[in-house]
Amino acid sequence: MSGYVRELALAARAAQAAIAAADAATRRALLEGMAERLLDGQDAILAANGGDLERARLAGAGKATLDRLALSPERVRGMAEALREVAAQDDPLGEVTRRDVRPNGLVVERQRIPLGLVAMIYEARPNVTAEAAALCLKAGNAVLLRGGSEAAASNAAIAHCLHAALRDAGLPEAAVSLVADTAREHVLELLQLTDLVDLAIPRGGESLIRFVAEHARVPVIKHYKGVCHLYVDRAADVELALGLLIDGKASRPGVCNALETLLVHRDIAAAFLPRALAALQASGVEARGDAATRAFDASLAEASDDDYAAEFLDLVIAVRVVDSLEEAIAHVRRFTSDHTEVIATGDPAAAQAFVDAVRSSAVMVNASSRFNDGGQLGLGAEIGISTTRLHAYGPMGVEALTIERFVVRGQGQRRHAARAER
Repeated sequence: MSGYVRELALAARAAQAAIAAADAATRRALLEGMAERLLDGQDAILAANGGDLERARLAGAGKATLDRLALSPERVRGMAEALREVAAQDDPLGEVTRRDVRPNGLVVERQRIPLGLVAMIYEARPNVTAEAAALCLKAGNAVLLRGGSEAAASNAAIAHCLHAALRDAGLPEAAVSLVADTAREHVLELLQLTDLVDLAIPRGGESLIRFVAEHARVPVIKHYKGVCHLYVDRAADVELALGLLIDGKASRPGVCNALETLLVHRDIAAAFLPRALAALQASGVEARGDAATRAFDASLAEASDDDYAAEFLDLVIAVRVVDSLEEAIAHVRRFTSDHTEVIATGDPAAAQAFVDAVRSSAVMVNASSRFNDGGQLGLGAEIGISTTRLHAYGPMGVEALTIERFVVRGQGQRRHAARAER
């Protein structure tokens, strides 16, 4: 190992103490300053992003990658707004989440404290550079950012703005440390730093997640692929279900909360599927179906188990007709990636049965899968959507970047008082 990443991590670890020691008002002002710096630096950020996009196109990047990579004035403003929303949230540090008085008079509290140093390993999404930094800093952490080579110039331009805001606030720049050299060997080095890195969060394609999970010695929370399902129940409102389908699949197909599979109850298939298949086609979506689905449109390709397990990240969807709610649940359980599942139904009992049986990080009842997003769920921004059942599950905001410790207050109580007096 070169030691390059270790030096960055040592500096970030030292800087974390200053972030944790800063009061809530200072951290809030820091994030507001970062938002202003992003807006001030918009031209440089967009110029750097343009170069990244051109290199990605020449390298043959797909539509989904280019969509995640691309920035625009609107997206830069969105980054700044996300930072302001995080800044405005209640400060989590020092919050007492539980307080008990024991029979012996001990006061036992659970209190929120920072995780420490968070390593963010991500691909293509330059907005993650700003949002991950903001969330970590709000929670009193430092962050070590390792973005993908395809977004290197964009990430550097954004980090330049964040560092300027840290300087303005009199706080160490190393609290937001960018691994500018994107060589794979540096990821391996980072994943071995058990004495410095408290948590690694990979966010990207399936191959990146698997690589991190297989090589990490530090704790990992996985932002895994999104094989998201929409189940249209026999009691669904057809117009409502059509809206959820097109929004979930066609509005932005290259993101992890886009729909990948449509399940339709047989009793509503004749009323729903012809319209659904026509709407998908009109939106440029290729549908692949089972025999019951293809009975409505013989031109469809046959769907395989590989299709039902796929995160297409493109204008493609797998469709299946099921005989019951129970069959829909069984399909979801078999193919889920624990990300997002949706039921369209007017039957409250069916909705509750679906919610109770499905274990994914978010379950939507008559609402689009696209709402499984930190900003949409009131978190301001997210550092990722955890599909790992650890202390955080689903979109991870500020609170998920803290841990709870015990604080015990006494008046001299001893566990073995009698023994101590002998």
